[in-house]
Amino acid sequence: MAGIKDVAKLAGVSVATVSRVLNNHPYVKQEKVEAVKKAIAETGYIQNINAINLKKGKTNLVGVVLPFLDHPYFSQLVQGIFKAASTHRYKLVLYQTGYHEGQEMEALEMLKLKQIDSLVICSRQVSLEVIEGYREYGNIVLFENGGNTPLSYIFVDHYACFTNALTYLYDKGHREIGFCINRTDGTNSKQREQAYRDFLETKGLFYQEEYIIKDCIYLEDGERVLKELSHLTRRPTALIATSDQVAAGIIIASPQYGIAIPHDLAIIGFDNHAIAKALNITTVGVPLHSIGQLLFKQTLLEETSHKEVAVELIQRQTV
Repeated sequence: MAGIKDVAKLAGVSVATVSRVLNNHPYVKQEKVEAVKKAIAETGYIQNINAINLKKGKTNLVGVVLPFLDHPYFSQLVQGIFKAASTHRYKLVLYQTGYHEGQEMEALEMLKLKQIDSLVICSRQVSLEVIEGYREYGNIVLFENGGNTPLSYIFVDHYACFTNALTYLYDKGHREIGFCINRTDGTNSKQREQAYRDFLETKGLFYQEEYIIKDCIYLEDGERVLKELSHLTRRPTALIATSDQVAAGIIIASPQYGIAIPHDLAIIGFDNHAIAKALNITTVGVPLHSIGQLLFKQTLLEETSHKEVAVELIQRQTV
């Protein structure tokens, strides 16, 4: 395989001149540029990008850790990250982990080996303590409330917005309220469940375990929610769904269970996806696309930063 010295020899110029041509240096005579380009074509020379990145000390690559791509929640985040990255001439390396710690560790090791410049973690299984051990190798940004972690993060106050949604249902006359979650061990899910427990205690309402439906994230999970509730002697009159996808699944399946929305069951979704607008679902609007842009911008900062993003309860026709 031809090297840069072979190109320089064939073109009759110095190695430094070849390097300037390869890097589009403005102060190289045109005849030398043409000679170098001709020599590259004849030798089949290909630049060693790894060597170039090593010399520059950066790759212009940002890693993005997420459990899966086939859900609007994560796809909107990635779109936002991509938009901001493109503006700054960065490319993305996506790590779809399925919440497997080994896959997440591979992304952290890529950062350690300088194969990426920084890492955005949209959702995780690995502990914060482990992640913090890699911060010396590059910026790591989280999409969660990281508390006192030395890492940068952007977060939505899920405790507050869940309490707000519960209060809205309570004010509408609902006293038996359930909710759906995906992972019980997720940071956001823990905050929502704590808000739920605290709200019931404040209002003097009973906690009923069967009103909490787990492992809900996709549209098809909506029917499973109704199936589980159908076995209860006394069903909740309102539900806060994990996401608009689950809320939509509940609404679509409701006729076959003889349930009228919102008369028999009021529904609040999360995230304000396109499907929520199409089906007029009351939801907690989370600006995921904008959050994605902010997550990328944090990777460029030299200092640690923490930022809360405001959300809003969007009132439509399912409550």
